[in-house]
Amino acid sequence: MSRKRLTGEEIEASLAELDGWKVQGDWLKKRFDFRNFADSLAFVNKVGEIAEELDHHPDFKFGWGYAEVELTTHDKGGLTHNDFDVAKRIELIDQ
Repeated sequence: MSRKRLTGEEIEASLAELDGWKVQGDWLKKRFDFRNFADSLAFVNKVGEIAEELDHHPDFKFGWGYAEVELTTHDKGGLTHNDFDVAKRIELIDQ
């Protein structure tokens, strides 16, 4: 699939397929809550494995009991199908 920047309609359609994700500017974001720091770190590491496999890497902020994931396609200046593909794979992680 080509990495082209999505239109507003394409973003809305892709967003409708995800639970709890939000678009803010050129970013696709979601916060995940956990019982402790170790669970947050384990989640971030699992997302890291997905990112390496798909060669598309999110930004993270995480700490005790939470992880925030932010996706964008920097070289396209916004959201592409790659961002939504990674988000869909993240949703499959057992928490």
